[in-house]
Amino acid sequence: MKKPYLKKVGVFNGYNVWYVNGYYIRNNLDKEFTNFGSNRYFHFIPKHELWIDYENGKKEARFFIDNFLMIQKELKNGHSYNDAVNIANRHEGAERSKSKHIIKLKKIKNKEKLVKKVHMKRIFSKYTKNIKIWIVRGDLVRSLFYIDFTEGGHDKVYHFVPKHEIWIDDEVYKKEIPYVLIHELHERFLMGEGWEYDSGGVGVFSRKPKKGTKSAHFEAEKLEAFCREHPKQVKTLLIKAIKNNDKQAENDLK
Repeated sequence: MKKPYLKKVGVFNGYNVWYVNGYYIRNNLDKEFTNFGSNRYFHFIPKHELWIDYENGKKEARFFIDNFLMIQKELKNGHSYNDAVNIANRHEGAERSKSKHIIKLKKIKNKEKLVKKVHMKRIFSKYTKNIKIWIVRGDLVRSLFYIDFTEGGHDKVYHFVPKHEIWIDDEVYKKEIPYVLIHELHERFLMGEGWEYDSGGVGVFSRKPKKGTKSAHFEAEKLEAFCREHPKQVKTLLIKAIKNNDKQAENDLK
């Protein structure tokens, strides 16, 4: 278990907090691991430890730690896990809103101007005319729009993402961008074909869809997992997914 550990952040309320190699974890232990995690959902993490992806947590570790500790506090107070998560998320949102930079940005009432503050760089533009794929400031997305934004998202799931746009968090490891993007593209395409995002997933952290239902999210998870196991096929599948979305968007515009 030494390989995932990179650096100890400290001890907080009896919990050892570590920066870990998220890329290694997703490829060798569990592809579902994102910004941070604990033993509740990732049984390979020792009890009384919180793991934070180093790449995704350098700017926001204090928020992740506060969120985690708030959940533990509310659980001890007798709240259900779902309620504890909701309380912790509201607390995290309030803490993020105290930043002078965020206060200034929230004064921007024009959505297009605000989105421009989040956009960083367009990618794969030569393969698409109707779909825009952006690398975005993930920390700003979490502070301005939705604190649970992780890795990526698109207009068919998030109301704050402009129509025909797909966003990839700038804190995603460069090597993992194709995997995250192919997930978002496939999920978006299926939703455009009438699939639900998560048809029957249960709980705060769903590991599988309800039996007998179609879930665009979980179908995209399967494709992402396949790509991680077969990296030589990623480019072909990625370009195909981009073109499928582009054609679908073209039909939408007619």
